Amino acid sequence: MAAEFLGAWGGPPPQRGIGVIAPYDLALDRELWRWTPPEVSLHVTRTPYVPVPVTTEQAGLVADEEMVRGVTRDLLVPEPEVVAYACTSGSFVAGAGGERALLEVMLAAGAPAAVTTSGALVDALWVLGADRVAVATPYVVEMTALLEVFLGEHGIDVVASAGLGLPGEIWKVPYRRVVEMVRAADRPDAEAVFVSCTNLPTYDIIGPLEQELGKPVLTANQVTMWAALRLMGLRAAADGQFLGGLADASAA
Repeated sequence: MAAEFLGAWGGPPPQRGIGVIAPYDLALDRELWRWTPPEVSLHVTRTPYVPVPVTTEQAGLVADEEMVRGVTRDLLVPEPEVVAYACTSGSFVAGAGGERALLEVMLAAGAPAAVTTSGALVDALWVLGADRVAVATPYVVEMTALLEVFLGEHGIDVVASAGLGLPGEIWKVPYRRVVEMVRAADRPDAEAVFVSCTNLPTYDIIGPLEQELGKPVLTANQVTMWAALRLMGLRAAADGQFLGGLADASAA
């Protein structure tokens, strides 16, 4: 006991960090942590509140470059190794060029490395060798269409889509409804299914859906954490999920 007590005076084990820029309405911080290995801490900050529903207008506001520059700087004090912009719509609403601009803004603000949710999705599909996908989103139709345009710019064909048309409170959607949406979106010629929105809960249903559909099921929070950890040479805590078990899960 004495040795254990004295050892405690050294403090907790050293932690590596990921800075997370989340939209102001994110309610799933704990889900992000579920992909995080024990040696990594998440340092989460939020974009400023804007009084609009979940539409293309909101997506544009939470991707404002000056705001992203400021919140990136706010995250730098605990010295994260990567800064992740954890919003799917905010990182695809302005197309491939807008996503690249967000990365450039974060890097210019001092992030040692940076990822966005939509960019992480493209990277994951590239690693999987999948260029025909189905997408399932909680968004209004206009927003889902912009996701399809973004993927098309990267040579990824969206063969089918399904959506919920929700203007807000997406974190309250139960797993049952997400599963039904994924089943509705999937097609035999889809090589993978992507479930959009970092505010949509998905962790526990990814593995069962992959077993049922016989293909990778990627989700917004999953690919964000996978990509950030990959830049650190680490694997996501994703037992039973296809992406987490890939041999190429590490960028090292």
